[in-house]
Amino acid sequence: MVAKKRATKKETLKKASAKKIVEKKAAVKGQKKNARLSASGASNKREFPIVGMGASAGGLEAIEGFFSHVRPDSNLAFVVIQHLAPGHKSIMDMLLKKYTEMKVVQIEDGMKVEPNCVYLNPPGKDVSIMNRRLLLTDPTESRGVRLPIDHFFRCLAEDQGEMAICIVFSGTGADGTLGLRAIKGAGGMAMVQDESQARYDNMPRNAIDT
Repeated sequence: MVAKKRATKKETLKKASAKKIVEKKAAVKGQKKNARLSASGASNKREFPIVGMGASAGGLEAIEGFFSHVRPDSNLAFVVIQHLAPGHKSIMDMLLKKYTEMKVVQIEDGMKVEPNCVYLNPPGKDVSIMNRRLLLTDPTESRGVRLPIDHFFRCLAEDQGEMAICIVFSGTGADGTLGLRAIKGAGGMAMVQDESQARYDNMPRNAIDT
């Protein structure tokens, strides 16, 4: 009888111990799952797409129309590159604030890109991007036509890969075409304003022809 009681007690202790082990494993598994979800959420928050927008002559109207249809909580960042003469005083930020609730700022060297913001290139500077930070440099072209849109698009393709998006709007010339090709080559997305709606269709048409 005593031996039977001891065996029953031993079996009960084994079951209790096994239950604790199962519960402990389940708790560890739950912690790991929560950690993965937390890391995934943080990663998704960091890894938002960056949209490069290139425009020249006649592009302002198209950009205003574009932003009037973009949700302010789209989780996208927009970098607008225009052809601006050195010394040009731009009021683009004031104009765009009428069409979007997103934060609109002129780019400063080293500025970190954040979602739901619009960044505007300053006159007389080329814009590049590295590790999601915008960098300003003096133009290197001493002769010929500057291609600031191509320059930024190529940098965006190299820095962001498939998270890069570019849009080519109205303008003369072919700026943006080579950069668009680089973004497509990196697995990103490329879009072009409809030629028939562009005030100057050279830039959209050259981009489409690629």
